Amino acid sequence: MISVDQALDKVLGRVDVLDTEESPILGCLGQVLAEDVYSPIDIPPLDNSAMDGFAVRSEDTRGASPQSPRSLRVIGTSIPGSICSHQVGPGTAVRIMTGAPVPQGADSVVRFEDMDKQRREETSSEIGILTEVQVGTDIRRAGEDVTRGTIILPGGTVVRPPVVGVLASLGRATVTVIRRPVVTILTTGDELVDVGQPLPPGKIYNSNAYSIAALVLRCGGIPRMLGVALDSKELLAGRLGGGLDADILITTGGVSLGDYDVVKDVVAKQGEIVFWRVRLKPGKPLVFGILRVGESGHIPYFGLPGNPVSSMVTFELFVRPAILKMAGRENLARPVIRAVVGEPIVNEDGRRIFARAVVEKRDGQYFARLTGPQGSGILTSMALANGLVIVPEDKARVEAGEVVQVMMMDWGEEVAGLISD
Repeated sequence: MISVDQALDKVLGRVDVLDTEESPILGCLGQVLAEDVYSPIDIPPLDNSAMDGFAVRSEDTRGASPQSPRSLRVIGTSIPGSICSHQVGPGTAVRIMTGAPVPQGADSVVRFEDMDKQRREETSSEIGILTEVQVGTDIRRAGEDVTRGTIILPGGTVVRPPVVGVLASLGRATVTVIRRPVVTILTTGDELVDVGQPLPPGKIYNSNAYSIAALVLRCGGIPRMLGVALDSKELLAGRLGGGLDADILITTGGVSLGDYDVVKDVVAKQGEIVFWRVRLKPGKPLVFGILRVGESGHIPYFGLPGNPVSSMVTFELFVRPAILKMAGRENLARPVIRAVVGEPIVNEDGRRIFARAVVEKRDGQYFARLTGPQGSGILTSMALANGLVIVPEDKARVEAGEVVQVMMMDWGEEVAGLISD
């Protein structure tokens, strides 16, 4: 068996960043820019008002106060989306709305609230200014946000909602991004029945296909579910062949030491097994390999354990970072925090344990409570968890009240309150 760290190094050493695609800006949320995005324009394109008020010459406001208002003649109005034809000269002002271009001659804006109320109505031809303003007051300068010809979004930027907004502000309808990895998912086992079907005696529903597909979606991949392969080398080999037109192939089940665990033998004939079995709990019987595609192609292969918790934990530890790297992401790791654990955890066989827990923050400190029994078949323990308590290989026991590391899978209140005291 190899360690978790050794296994992850081997996985990341055998996967590469994918090629690029042109995508509509709303269709690439979560993807990574594969180009430097330059601005063809200044934003804002012209000096404009940051407030509703009047565009004035600042020198015309000198000495203004509530006791001694400065009277100015209103000569026009500037509204967003049009250029004001009026020029502000001595003793004059232009009524201006937020975002409207500043007319020629004006160097500042006086807000409506700094006007004599009796003389600031829309029909008034004269205003009374109650305060001094300085040059540039409440004016947003041309190019203040974005300067024409400069790199606004460098390649490698993850497309988040504000990035979509910036792209739209530049007039970009599409952008070049690293494409999303396509991940085929094949579950194995004579006992599996698809959801929506009657459940015969001795059978179980195929939950792994759906939980793994959901995890693929969540980290930005495109899942393609191949259904169920029976525990037969011939049938499995045929089904694996149908999943090679992807970027990653995942199977669940069939990788242990049982009489019907045939996946390793089939994979070995179609490619290379890089490692089998990792020193962790849950998830020891994990296979990672490389499958041949055609004459010179290949794709990475993950044989995840059949137990649902083991399948999801090994995905989090190994498949998720691989998908993220292929998608061009640089931050591949889940955040790890320090928390006070609520129960003792015993490490009986020197493996790195990832125990399901719900993490809460109280009085500035994180606290982690286990989600109940930790058997690898108890899928509800994952549904209740937002983090995995990490017990190192060389630590035989963690005591209640001890500070431990926790790998966070979720933040926020998504799972809060699901575990009763």
